[in-house]
Amino acid sequence: MSTPNSTPDKDIDKVEVRLKWDPSELGEPPNDLDIIAGTYVADAPFGDPAYLVHFDSRSPDGTITLNRDSRNGQGFGFDEVMTLELGRLAERYVRVVVGVAIQQRDGRKTFGAVAGTGVQIREGYTELAEDDFSRVASDTAAVVAEFTRDGAGIWTFHSVLQGFDGEPSAFAAEMGAGTPPV
Repeated sequence: MSTPNSTPDKDIDKVEVRLKWDPSELGEPPNDLDIIAGTYVADAPFGDPAYLVHFDSRSPDGTITLNRDSRNGQGFGFDEVMTLELGRLAERYVRVVVGVAIQQRDGRKTFGAVAGTGVQIREGYTELAEDDFSRVASDTAAVVAEFTRDGAGIWTFHSVLQGFDGEPSAFAAEMGAGTPPV
């Protein structure tokens, strides 16, 4: 993922993850991409998330919200926007992983088959990362960001672009697996 700032960026408080893509060609099934965020607790920072936030669910405490949801990429600018208020998350949450999945209702579709894709991660007016998914063109989903909280309560941003090939439900269950960032 390209990042204008050095990473990891520390003391992150409130971020926006913004996603865009072009509508499908006339007569083709709609391109439907979704932002997904998983939260992880101190006793289980990897594996199954404590909870997921996506188009059909929200965080129980209102700290992670999907502000804009598109099912077809039509419109100007960013089609989906998720806000993460990390500074308000309960102390037991130590990791948040954000991914993007392409709905597979009408057959397998990869990032390479969807025109005009882009993801941008911002804190206020500061751009933390931006990418166009070209490095994961053969995948159907990707982890795009990871936020971790240290023992002092400071959130750190880690720029990630890790592809995944499979159904959105499988991706949501596996997106938090992995090793801690260096």
